[in-house]
Amino acid sequence: MQSSSGVKIVAGLPLYLWLLLSTVLLVGCAGPALEDYQDRKPVLTPQEFFSGELTARGVVKDFSGEVIRTFDADISASWDSNGVGTLDEVFRFDDGEVQTRVWTLTPEDGALKADAGDVVDPGTMRWQGNAINMNYVLRVAYGDGTIDVRMDDWMYLITPDTLINQTTMSKWGIEVGEIVLVISRK
Repeated sequence: MQSSSGVKIVAGLPLYLWLLLSTVLLVGCAGPALEDYQDRKPVLTPQEFFSGELTARGVVKDFSGEVIRTFDADISASWDSNGVGTLDEVFRFDDGEVQTRVWTLTPEDGALKADAGDVVDPGTMRWQGNAINMNYVLRVAYGDGTIDVRMDDWMYLITPDTLINQTTMSKWGIEVGEIVLVISRK
């Protein structure tokens, strides 16, 4: 439909307002790009930081931001002569649950393919400057079954021995939780 002034009207608003609102929403949904961190220091290289014994402490938040669990973890990290890394993780949650996950990080086109037993869609770990980003789908226990959750993992090296990890969990594009943890080299 067009107004008497010739401006196209969509659902009661002029087309240019719809375009402006759409642009604002799309820009608002855009997250950081890995390239935004390329000049940040200290430089984070997975093969250097994830080597030897590490510890982690963190929280799991639900969709509203409420902390629903806390945990600590031990991580044993190593790399073989082909550049394949193994991260053997043991998580201990405040409710008594213990989870293990063994990541295999395989070199692939300047990045690392990241896979584990409960990962149903492996991720690609990429890094620049002091940051790592990795997206993957993790199968998690839910009720009497499991669900597959998209994980958007961001890691930032703060000091040579301290990394902050923030992971947004989503299902069908809707944020369902977040994990925040600090990983320290022993």
